[in-house]
Amino acid sequence: MANHRRLIEHRMMKALACGMLEDRGRMLFLLQKDAQGIERIGLPCTDVYSGESPVHKLAAEFKRQTGIDAEICEIRMESKHNSGSRKRKNWVPCLVFSVKAKVAKAVPSGEFSGFKWLSLDDAKKMKLGRKAEWIRRL
Repeated sequence: MANHRRLIEHRMMKALACGMLEDRGRMLFLLQKDAQGIERIGLPCTDVYSGESPVHKLAAEFKRQTGIDAEICEIRMESKHNSGSRKRKNWVPCLVFSVKAKVAKAVPSGEFSGFKWLSLDDAKKMKLGRKAEWIRRL
């Protein structure tokens, strides 16, 4: 028998798209417990792969994660996100989009333990989730 090599398709992450819903200087952060039971905060976000539209994908994920039907607007901030490991870093852009909603009543999905409205300065002082570590670089 011949030893055939198979080509395995590896999808490369191109960016991290986050949605920032702001109300009176505070932003909506979702709470999620990690494996040790520590509660960490993060913005509603999604991974964007090549060929995908970050706006359409973020709109669907924002609705799924927060329960808020929102409109994705312009890019508000840019930063970098490590999509690799701590040992093998793979830096991708982090695009933070401004979000508008008529009704900002959040009903988080089951993967989240709740939500908080915090200013950016208060959020920097809290424990951040893996996809929110870029906040400290601002």
